[in-house]
Amino acid sequence: MTTTLITGPTRGLGRAATLAMAGRPGAELLLLGRAGPALAAVAEQARARGARVHEIGCDLSRLADVRAAASAVREMLSSGKAAPLRALIANAGAMSPDTRTASADGYELTFAVNYLAHAQLIGDLLGSFATPARIVLLGSNTYHANIWRRMLSVPEADWRDPVDIARPATGDRPGMKASGVAYSNAKLAILYYAHELQRHAGPGVDVSVFEPGWMPGTSLSRDAPAAVRAVGRGLSRIPGVSTPERSGPLLASVALDEKWAGLRDGAFVLKDRVVEVKPVARDRDRERRLWEATAELLEKAA
Repeated sequence: MTTTLITGPTRGLGRAATLAMAGRPGAELLLLGRAGPALAAVAEQARARGARVHEIGCDLSRLADVRAAASAVREMLSSGKAAPLRALIANAGAMSPDTRTASADGYELTFAVNYLAHAQLIGDLLGSFATPARIVLLGSNTYHANIWRRMLSVPEADWRDPVDIARPATGDRPGMKASGVAYSNAKLAILYYAHELQRHAGPGVDVSVFEPGWMPGTSLSRDAPAAVRAVGRGLSRIPGVSTPERSGPLLASVALDEKWAGLRDGAFVLKDRVVEVKPVARDRDRERRLWEATAELLEKAA
């Protein structure tokens, strides 16, 4: 028996992936999310499917919570309360409708939850994996603009120094475009981080990035204006559009199945196939600078 840790297991893609993993023989899961009824409910559903489940309450917008959660995981592993850790799925995400909103540590909320919290968690657990192990990060093609995203006014990333990206906006409330740029910047950061993380992870720990496909209307946009949420729900009914129920088992597969063994170096999996990222998503100078800046930001918040 081995253990898989997943963040954001209570809604959408994370819940679907959690329940897909729970139905596998010998499944043991560490569910890391906000403490409360939603976490308890998905844990009970996973247990009903046969999994051994540990709940870890954690608010990813608070790095102190993330550090405490990582400490709890290390204690479970070292004491034998949990089986060896073989996979970590950094699934949780958020898209703040106002880029002036700061996390508990003073960082722009979208960047803090999508990127910094997972960098903290993975860094704190990197020495606790039993190899061979997999780290799967949640990516998104929103980092670049194609014709469909332009038609839908989905903004691409606007990369700057990571310390600047982490700084909340000031002044008048920015529009939804700024929120979209913040999200795309966080997803581009995840790609840069995946490449650099592989260089630091050591032998036996493979890093990949999973893109679930376009899933309009999911809980990711729960803080968006009502009109935006309504449009998303309508778009989610278009045939062929991804849904948590379709993409969740695919995410579980990337983390656990032999089919994906050896997938590493930040390989980008679009649902069920490996695709090459755009040239902007591979930049050694940006990757090194992000790694350095991340250490600075996390140390400042400690």
